[in-house]
Amino acid sequence: MSLRSDAAALHPDLVALRRVLHRTPEIGLDLPRTQQKVLHALDGLGLEITLGRDLSSVTAVLRGGEPGGAVLLRGDMDALPVTEASGEEFSSEIDGAMHACGHDLHTAGLVGAARLLAARREHLRGDVVFMFQPGEEGCDGASYMIEEGVLAAAGRPVDAAYGLHVSSSREAGMFTCRPGPLMAASDAVKVRVVGAGGHGSAPELSRDPIPAACEMVTAVQTRMTRGFSAFEPAVLTVGSFHAGTRRNVIPDEAVFEATVRSFDPEVRERIRRQVVRACEGIAAAHGVDVEITYDAEYPVTVNPRAGYEFAADTVREVFGEERFSLLPQPMTASEDFSRVLAKVPGAFVFLGASRSADPATAANNHSPRAVFDDAVLADGATLLAELACRQLTALAA
Repeated sequence: MSLRSDAAALHPDLVALRRVLHRTPEIGLDLPRTQQKVLHALDGLGLEITLGRDLSSVTAVLRGGEPGGAVLLRGDMDALPVTEASGEEFSSEIDGAMHACGHDLHTAGLVGAARLLAARREHLRGDVVFMFQPGEEGCDGASYMIEEGVLAAAGRPVDAAYGLHVSSSREAGMFTCRPGPLMAASDAVKVRVVGAGGHGSAPELSRDPIPAACEMVTAVQTRMTRGFSAFEPAVLTVGSFHAGTRRNVIPDEAVFEATVRSFDPEVRERIRRQVVRACEGIAAAHGVDVEITYDAEYPVTVNPRAGYEFAADTVREVFGEERFSLLPQPMTASEDFSRVLAKVPGAFVFLGASRSADPATAANNHSPRAVFDDAVLADGATLLAELACRQLTALAA
């Protein structure tokens, strides 16, 4: 039987696993209950399993029946600090936590791929590493797993790596990808403006940090349209601003935080310099102090041309031409699978999972109202398994 037909038989089990994971989401690098569910789902497959030291990861190695290369497949497991409002009957039972980005589908799909490949181990021409990763959402879990050796878990460096991400606002069952830059680099900015508080009725006796911080917010966002060409795609968004306790009290400090997304290393560095210069200049003009923390997070996610073509051809051959579309431009979201693709050839692919008749208007990933179609689980597992099988065969040729 084909991988696709076998995946269809597994589908009810994958749906059940996904819904259990969805009910009990965990955030960050420490996912003990999720880890245990994954271990239970992999039990009996004859995999060599290693658990993370500094995070609740699971690395599982499947030894093929014939010697050859090694391929890595990745699924992230962590949820978001979001209170669910989807109305699903299997909604999160954990206050303030939700699988709003579809990582529950990624985890279940990777379990499915492991089961499909384990049933064919005698015919595999090499080994497969299954990377069950915590902490994708802002915790850089991929870096931790790389440091702990996931890329050499088979006893030698993996030859290729593939990952998959579902989308609640793309047509269910449609695969999409592009060569070159796929997702943006991300940086985190925190600005602390320190003045001298006082009574709101006599601001001249204080050094008010709030107007200065407000000017900084306006200035750094304006610089994105005045300091950079329209052909240099970049985004800066201030998502957090905190200051004060009462309307008639001038506080000592104001703090705001921003996310920066870019695709070019030179542009990325230029943004950093301009943000720092703007904030320091405004602080000097207002007579306040400023502390700026500017942290590089994830690099650009880049699909090598060969990896993209291999993944695209696999989708077309397995599912049909109509199930694949070229992503016309990169996405400004970021992904720590970029860490893996910076070291290993491969590809990252999107899979539509919308349940809406009009996906373009559906709540997108990270929304508390995001819903995902379970029907794509078998296809996600099939693609990952097919990529591993075909890549090992190609490496052995």
